Amino acid sequence: MNYEHVQEAAAYVRNKLARQPRVGMILGSGLGGIADEIESKVEIPYREIPHFACSTAPGHKGQLVCGTLSGTDVLCMQGRLHYYEGHSMQDIIFPIRVMKLLGIETLIVTNAAGGVNLEFHAGDLMLIEDHINFLPNPLIGPNDAEFGPRFCDMTYTYTPALRELAQQTAQHMNIPLRRGVYMSVTGPSFETPAEIRAFRTLGADAVGMSTVPEAIAASHCGMQVLAFSLITNMAAGITGEQLSEEEVIEIGSRQGHILCALVTAIAARL
Repeated sequence: MNYEHVQEAAAYVRNKLARQPRVGMILGSGLGGIADEIESKVEIPYREIPHFACSTAPGHKGQLVCGTLSGTDVLCMQGRLHYYEGHSMQDIIFPIRVMKLLGIETLIVTNAAGGVNLEFHAGDLMLIEDHINFLPNPLIGPNDAEFGPRFCDMTYTYTPALRELAQQTAQHMNIPLRRGVYMSVTGPSFETPAEIRAFRTLGADAVGMSTVPEAIAASHCGMQVLAFSLITNMAAGITGEQLSEEEVIEIGSRQGHILCALVTAIAARL
């Protein structure tokens, strides 16, 4: 990755901001409503930012939203970049490195995911405690030493203190919060029933097509990470129903307000 390109993008965004954001956010499919709660907002379309790729996934607006959420200055990606869209891993983690140069040290990530754990149900929220990565590692290639070491420890990728804060906040708000392991796969096809059985054997509780590249890049940069999955459907073979992107968006729209409320309350405590 060209470090100068990251600097140019960060400088462009910085010149648009009235305040210094402390927390970065990435909003998943059907979960863009969190950005609607941001006050004193500045919206910056990805297409205007130098060297930024544009999001094409359904339910992803493709813009940065900067402002205040529950008293905390945030920079929010309303729409992420996916490997299945044809983006390179370098494109996908580019925004994380821009956030790092903007001084952001905490990243909150949300996604829509399929439930692999048989105890889960569509509409559940899951706090990501760990991941299993079936996507290319975004750190492959020459190491960008400006951001982190060649070999990045992943033991505490999802910051324990932030996970504890999330659980306490959810309990205080009477929001049921599952905990589990998120598996990332390439997509764009949904998984087969046989794959889901294999993923369950490996220890996955939910499966999706995002999040892990950004979490790896953030960990490499030394950022704190907090991540949630909204279980928008049970994965292939569990219910016998066929899967569709419409279901993902519909459940995200219907249940996303709960995750929005939780993330807003957590932002107030950061």
